[in-house]
Amino acid sequence: MKINDFNFAGHKAIVRVDFNVPLDEKGHVTDDTRIRGALPTLKKILADGGALIMMSHMGKPKGKVKPELSLSQIVKNVSDALGVEVKFAKDAGNAEAEAAALKPGEALLLENLRYYPEEEGKPVGVEKGTPEYDAAKAEMKDRQKDFAKKLASYADVYVNDAFGTAHRKHASTAVIADYFDADHKMLGYLMEKEVTAINNVLKNAQHPFTAIIGGSKVSSKLGVIKNLLDKVDNLIIGGGMGYTFIKAQGGKIGKSLHEDDLMPEALNVIAAAKEKGVNLSLSVATVCGKDFSNDTERKVFPIDQIPDEWEGMDASEESIEAWKKIILASKTILWNGPVGVFELENFAKGTGEIAKAVAQATQENGAYSLVGGGDSVAAVNKFGLADKVSYVSTGGGAMLEAIEGKVLPGVAAIEK
Repeated sequence: MKINDFNFAGHKAIVRVDFNVPLDEKGHVTDDTRIRGALPTLKKILADGGALIMMSHMGKPKGKVKPELSLSQIVKNVSDALGVEVKFAKDAGNAEAEAAALKPGEALLLENLRYYPEEEGKPVGVEKGTPEYDAAKAEMKDRQKDFAKKLASYADVYVNDAFGTAHRKHASTAVIADYFDADHKMLGYLMEKEVTAINNVLKNAQHPFTAIIGGSKVSSKLGVIKNLLDKVDNLIIGGGMGYTFIKAQGGKIGKSLHEDDLMPEALNVIAAAKEKGVNLSLSVATVCGKDFSNDTERKVFPIDQIPDEWEGMDASEESIEAWKKIILASKTILWNGPVGVFELENFAKGTGEIAKAVAQATQENGAYSLVGGGDSVAAVNKFGLADKVSYVSTGGGAMLEAIEGKVLPGVAAIEK
């Protein structure tokens, strides 16, 4: 079922949202982007005359009640954003009374789902790899089903609008969908947009298609890189992970970040790119620092000739110019991960220039651009370019798994 085609009048809808928002030490919300992202779905339900039950996790309480991770702290923010006074259920697993009392046009927020270990479905306090663990895991799977069934009992429609957790098979993101028929479960607007954006890149991409993959480690992005080699025309690899590729080819990288055990994989990627006709572009020169700090001495060296006491910290002008040419000639662009130590002002220039180039390709050349992953999103926001790219993904981990070619349980549970 598509959310747009459903009339929520007379229905109670339980919506999995991602309200895992950052809080300061006083419990005040410091960034309400995720709350605002869910509003189209939540407002549609209320405007139709439905009753709204919202559920989310916050942080990692690991099955224990931790007051500093209570969703009671955000009730006012959600009420203000929705324009409705939101009621609160102190116990997500025992909220029958609150759910039953809910009238059309009213809204209820359940307490942190992860106060229950059943939400994540992982055994607590048992060593992995022991016979006890396997037994505990089987028992926990049954408990997870019971917990999901309980959540489902509060409503007659299920909506998943939490893309950030779509790659997890949790009680509230996937298991719960088994208790609703195809006409009473659906993706929310935010999830629909995310799935469409990923399909635009993976299934319906216009060429030339360029992927820019940055960040610190090859290990966390290897699956993504391998899957993309069958789809892209250009693959730009920057950031800390680039040094593993340079060292694997015999380059000197000083004390730059790298993963020795992944050098064979880096060589495999280089060979596969050649074989598939993909233009693999690594940095040619790098802005180096003597220490990992903002005010350290800076110097530019060729990427494969970094002296021992220096470490690569940002892409140089020369690398950026080469990458800009590739980006501006592209019709589809996927960007995940910074190309320098973005959190240090003096080493954030390369990432900022990439952000500007992606925005320019989108605005002036009609390219489709998808930006995802915490630092890339922070970069387009920092430079005020979020509305100049086609889509900014809210779920870094989920987006990466989708790009790796994995099925997202949160999406599959609705579609089956």
